[in-house]
This record gives sequence, structure tokens and C-alpha cells, in this order.
Amino acid sequence: MRRLGTILTLLLAVTGVRAEDAGTSDKLGKAIEPILPVKWTDVRGEKATVVFFLSFDCPNSTGYTQTMLHLADKFGKEKIKFVGICESEHSADELKAKAAEFKLTFPVFADPKMAIADAFKATVTPEVFVLDHNSVMRYRGRIDNTYQARLKKNPVVDQHDLMKALEDSVANKPIRTPVTKAVGCGIGAKETVVKTATKLTYHKDVAPILQKNCQGCHRPGEVGPFSLMTYKQAVNWAEDIRDYTARREMPPWKPVENVPFHNDRRMSDADIKTLAEWADGGTPEGAVTDAPPPMKAADGWQLGKPDLILTTGDFEVGPSGPDSFRCFVMPTNLDEDKYIIGFEVKPGNPQIVHHSLNYWDITGKARELEAKAKDKASPDDRDHGPGYSAAMGLGFFPAGTPRPGTPPIGNFGGWAPGQLPRFLPEGTGYLLPKGADVVVQVHYHRNGKPEKDKTQIGVYFAKKKIDRPYQTVTVGPKGFLLIPPNKDDYKVQGTAYMHTDATLHSVMPHMHLIGKTVKVTMTPPGEKPVTLVDIHDWDYNWQETYWLKEPMKIKAGTKLDIEAVFDNSTRNPNNPRNPPAYVMFGEQTTNEMLFGFFGMTTEPGQRVFARQTPPTPEKSK
Repeated sequence: MRRLGTILTLLLAVTGVRAEDAGTSDKLGKAIEPILPVKWTDVRGEKATVVFFLSFDCPNSTGYTQTMLHLADKFGKEKIKFVGICESEHSADELKAKAAEFKLTFPVFADPKMAIADAFKATVTPEVFVLDHNSVMRYRGRIDNTYQARLKKNPVVDQHDLMKALEDSVANKPIRTPVTKAVGCGIGAKETVVKTATKLTYHKDVAPILQKNCQGCHRPGEVGPFSLMTYKQAVNWAEDIRDYTARREMPPWKPVENVPFHNDRRMSDADIKTLAEWADGGTPEGAVTDAPPPMKAADGWQLGKPDLILTTGDFEVGPSGPDSFRCFVMPTNLDEDKYIIGFEVKPGNPQIVHHSLNYWDITGKARELEAKAKDKASPDDRDHGPGYSAAMGLGFFPAGTPRPGTPPIGNFGGWAPGQLPRFLPEGTGYLLPKGADVVVQVHYHRNGKPEKDKTQIGVYFAKKKIDRPYQTVTVGPKGFLLIPPNKDDYKVQGTAYMHTDATLHSVMPHMHLIGKTVKVTMTPPGEKPVTLVDIHDWDYNWQETYWLKEPMKIKAGTKLDIEAVFDNSTRNPNNPRNPPAYVMFGEQTTNEMLFGFFGMTTEPGQRVFARQTPPTPEKSK
């Protein structure tokens, strides 16, 4: 064993893997024949066998199913077989149904008592083991380097450890790196490490906090990558709950400084402390009789029956690959202009719908793009169904004005998990021109298996005359053309001055992937700046419209500023380019932009007006 350890040390030095990151060599070089419901000889490979410890409740694991299917197909021709082991409480029929959902072609066996995991000394899912023709373990560890930590991906995947191990096996060569460290969800009842004993219990103290702040997304059928509905689930994710809430990464709320907003999702300091004390105190369960009543999911339309319900149609989302941004074109067939005072987006499949952006279009361009996408569609496409793909917005800029006095396209907000529908302030609304198409861009993220979605949007129209249409002031960057590579602190700024009095209702900063920080401020004439939104850790996936609890009166001459920093370096895990390259201003996701959108109203019959230069004293009066 000492000799094996020496060899491993030399191999790790050659491959550049740090010893502390390498994982354990336990059971390496030893024969293992797991006890299964069938004979081991019936499922093992003639050349080698891959034993894949997986979980259908762990996003790290489910995200690898397509990779494992590809490898199983590729190396099956080389007489290598794959076997799945699932630590779960599923019955045989339930496990079979789960495997069918992910279209797994290799057998999957349950390991409820963790006897098989113990035989391999497996600790997480996903974790893989390669056994040779004599069932001797030759490799153990990760599949590749997609993840650097649980739920945290590396910007580039360039170490395909399992594939290389199998290539070496086929070539009858020693495996180059026989041990790597697997990253994922813990298997079974982990050791309880009690830092400080606590009297806090799950049912009495923790469950109400999770119910209020987390279960809206982290429950079956919703967008959260795992559920937090039971004691066992909460224990499994206790450290992550503690760490993510302490860093205020969850619940998702990006501003670190802001004026009071309606949709503020920040957890209280007291609740964060409770979760930490419970996680550090041994995660005691307590009495079930102390549990709060089960959470009730919203049934039907939360603002009542909509005046117009539009649907995207059935859309099939492939199991793997980059996220999909799909624009769905839905004719309204309105014979007169309407004003939207509220809307609700209802994803048909919340597990894969990340967010939506809502627009209307009277140019006909969206219809043209949809028709072209239909003509180019192929059975080999990853996704299938109506609409067309566009990385950002509608995928086109408006050209001209089809109807005098009416903009050719417009937006009316969007939806993200955790956002509740709300009506606009009394007497205002978004214009929806007659004959317009509603175009909803839906961001789909993939979960390792084929999925379907049919998203609906319910629209509520004003019943009374709207004399103060909801208007948007856009503040863009000054002199922003491109961002040089290897710059992690590239600053961009934009300014506009109000030329009319107005009332501010909402604010939304917008950038793309390599944004780092963004700050939106307002400076009334002769006064100090007021911070509206300040985000220190920009995330394209969590941008939203922020609604002021108390609308703010704004005078002509008020200065609106947006300041941002972009990180175009290799240190940015969201950078789509490796190595970094020049990033141009543009509409595509891999381009960049900086805008601040201010939702405002003004006096009846007037337009909100802002420019890059301040108004003259006469115009400010």
C-alpha cells in the first residue's frame, strides 16, 4: 500500500493535481463485487465496468446523465458496461420510472441501506468507479471538472477524467490519473459535527423559515434544483443553506443598498442566524407536532381571471447543451389600443423556466423570424416547437415607426422565480397597440432530461381611462464601444437629465454576462445623490425590475446616473470567452451593454422627457 501511495504521489505531481484536491485512494487496486438484485457477472463489462453513484434529487448528478449516456454509448462498443447505483427511498417501480425520465440505457439499482456505497467507500453523487475485467478498482472520482464545488461550475471544462480513464482501459495502459476528488451531494447520513449544541429544531424553528423564504422555488415541480420540503432534505443541504444565506446569495436578492422596494426578498438577520445555529448545532429534528401547516401553492390566477390569456404552444427542450432563449410570438388580434395594468406569467414547467421578458411588436419582424426558424428547423435540432431563438430581447432593433406617434416595439416587464404579480399604480398602464403581437422571451435551463413547456401569460386591461401611461426613461452608456481583454475593472458610465417633472415607480439596471457591479443613482437639483440600486455581484440570471414601495416625485433637472464595472478576465467564471477577447457593444449575449430603465409617469397628456444634457434654467421651471 505504501508503494501504491508513492506511485499516486508521483502521478499527481506529473498531472498537476494537488494532493488535497485528489480525493481518497481507498479501495483502489482491490477487487469489489457489489451485491445486487442480479448476478454481478450479468451486468459487468468484459473489458471494464463503470459504477456510477447517482441521485435523482441532486442537481450535480442529474446534470451529468447525458454525459454518462454518451460515454456508455461510446465505450459500449469497447465491451465496457455502465451500472448505476442510487441511494434513495424509491421503490423498484419508482426508480425504474425515474431512470426512464432521464432515458438511462444502463441498469440502475437502489442502495437504500448504503451497503454498495460502503463497499466502494463512495461519499457523494455523482461519483464514478472503473473496475477492470477482474473487478479490480482502477479509477475512482469525478466524471470531469464541470464543478469546482457543489452547485458552482468552472468557467471551462477541460479535464475529462472518466473518459481518459476509459481510453486508458481500452488501450490496456495504466490509468494516468487513478484518483480525483468527486464533487456533489453527500451520500447517506453524514457524520454530525456539532460546533455548538442548540435547542433549535427543524420543525419548530427552521421549517417556518424555509417555508417563507425557500419552498416557493425549492419544491417538486418548481425551478429550484432540489427540494427543501422535508427534514431529510433540509439536513442534506444544511451546510449550503447556512453558507448561501450567510453570503446572502439566497434567497436571490442582488442589491446591497437600495430605496425600499415592494419585491425585496432579503431574509432577516435573525432568520439567517437561526439557520446557521441549527446547521452548526447538529440539525436536530424536534417534534413533528411543532411543524407549521404545509405550504399552500397558488391555485389559478393570483390577480383573478385575466382579460386575455396567451399561450406559447408546446415547446420541447433538449436535455443538455447551452441554455435556450426562445421568443414566442402570440397575436392579440386587438381591434383597439389597450392599456395593461397587470400581468401574470405561468410557466407550464417551472423546473426549466428560469425567467421571461415580455414585449409587444407591431413591426411584424418577430413573425418573420419565427417563420424563418420554422423553415430551418431540423429533426436533429436540440429543441423543437414554435418560436425562434434570440439571445437577448427580441433579437432585432426597431427600424422606423409603423404608426405615427406609436413606438414600433415595447416591453411590459418580465417574470423570475419568487416574483409575485402586481397591478400598476392607479391611473397608469402599459400601452398595448391594436393589432400588436405579444412576444415573450423565455429563458430555459436544461436539467439533464428532455422536457416540455407551455407557458401562459395572463393580461389585465384597464377598465377606466388611462391618462398617465406608464413610460420608460432609458439611460445608456457614454462612449461605450468595446471592452479590452484581461481587464477585470473596466468602468462604464451613463447619464441623463430629466427635462420634465415625473413620478418614479420602478428601476431596472441591465448588463450581460461579464458585468461585475452596477450602481444606479438619482441626484435632484441642488441636492445629494440618492442610491436607488447598488449591486456588487451582478448576475445576468437574476436581473429584475425593482418596484418602489413609495413612488418618488422627480423634478426637471434631476440627474440619473448608472455606473458599472465589467470583468473581462479569466477570473470571471461567467466570461464566455477563454482566452478573453475584445467584447463589443451589441445585442447578443456574448456582446455587452449597459442600460438603466426607469419606469415613470407624468401629468395627463404629457410625455416623460430626458436627455444627456441638463435643461436650461427656463425649461426647468
